[in-house]
Amino acid sequence: MSKHEEIINYILSLQIGTKISVRGISGALGLSDGTAYRAIKEAENMGIVNTIPRVGTVRVEKVDKKNIETLTYAEVVNILDATILGGKEGINRSLNKFIIGAMTVDTITKYISPGYLLIVGNREAAQQLALENEAAVLITGGFDCSEKIKALANEKGLPVLSSSYDTFTVASMINKAIYESMVKKEIILVEDVMEVNPKCLMGTDTIATWRKLMAETNHERYPVVDEDMKLIGIITLRDLQGHEDENEPIHRIMNKNPISVTPKTTVAYAAHIMGWDGIKLCPVVNKKKVVGVLSIEDVIKAMQFALRQPQVAETIEDLILKNFKCELEEDRLHFNGEIIPQMLDPVGTASWSSMNMLLSTMGIMALRQNNNINISVDSIMAYFMKPVQMGSVIDIYTEVVDRGRSFSKVEISMYNGNKEPVAKAMISAKIFSK
Repeated sequence: MSKHEEIINYILSLQIGTKISVRGISGALGLSDGTAYRAIKEAENMGIVNTIPRVGTVRVEKVDKKNIETLTYAEVVNILDATILGGKEGINRSLNKFIIGAMTVDTITKYISPGYLLIVGNREAAQQLALENEAAVLITGGFDCSEKIKALANEKGLPVLSSSYDTFTVASMINKAIYESMVKKEIILVEDVMEVNPKCLMGTDTIATWRKLMAETNHERYPVVDEDMKLIGIITLRDLQGHEDENEPIHRIMNKNPISVTPKTTVAYAAHIMGWDGIKLCPVVNKKKVVGVLSIEDVIKAMQFALRQPQVAETIEDLILKNFKCELEEDRLHFNGEIIPQMLDPVGTASWSSMNMLLSTMGIMALRQNNNINISVDSIMAYFMKPVQMGSVIDIYTEVVDRGRSFSKVEISMYNGNKEPVAKAMISAKIFSK
């Protein structure tokens, strides 16, 4: 085990909320400060520690992708440059909703629920009521709070924050942060969906060992590793065809040049290479050692997850597409809409990027109309013939010209109001099936 791995394992063994320092780790493990510093930075990149202003570096729980649409109180501290007055233990809790305490104290309980953040001034009764109802408190105007409130916050493990901004500015800044968080689709990496601690075979194992493992796990594909868990090949059921000797070593019949990915590889890229080469199981390698496996089922689940991400705010794509209507004409889709100002380039005509977005998006919609949502686009070819001005009404037709079990192609044609061709595109896509 390397020194970095030793420090990472040590950090993982700490309780959530434990404060971490370079000197503390180097002293506990007998390592240099430089090694400890680099390992802490690596742990921060992994998401298991977080540096909070005026608090320091603390051990935190890694946030799952399913929670990317929420904010934590620690992020609120960074957004508002706020001061933590009490309840530091709860700083990494998720913020579900915020409310402004503009009502009388006796009606506040109607609006407060656990996980809420009450934005209020120097009203101690409202602050106390929020904490008693499992809600955090943000005090605006730079005011402090009493020792009684601080003690209650520490007891409840709920943060009490103070910001020098006024209530309107605070609410606007938090609302913007939530807006951006909800719109944002984080790139899903292989490490987020891969299967850790996979079943592997050694190169010296025999076909009999493979059959026994297959009976136990009901899988037919396994990475082949050496004594140091370094990848040396992959064995599948197809490789065993024609080999009857149960004592034959695996290394003689395995695929010695397997395609592999790293934990930081994007799922989109993994989907592309797995779909193109027909791979159903891909080893995940870090520093030449097998750390997991990625199956085609994992890829499909990740792609479906990305499609389900909440989109409560309007993106540029939303603004453009909501101006188009769609109808099915025989075997093709017909889109009709208007060029809006958000689509223009500095010259005053529809920009290449916005037009390309229209062509590609509507081509993909045509491929997905039969519930084929698990699609990896391989290539897009687009040709533009005429410029289009703001306010022009355009018609777009999509037609699937080739639909196979694995690959499909769709042709997209765009016309202006005079029925003159404006652009054409051809999309080739890989369709996954479990």
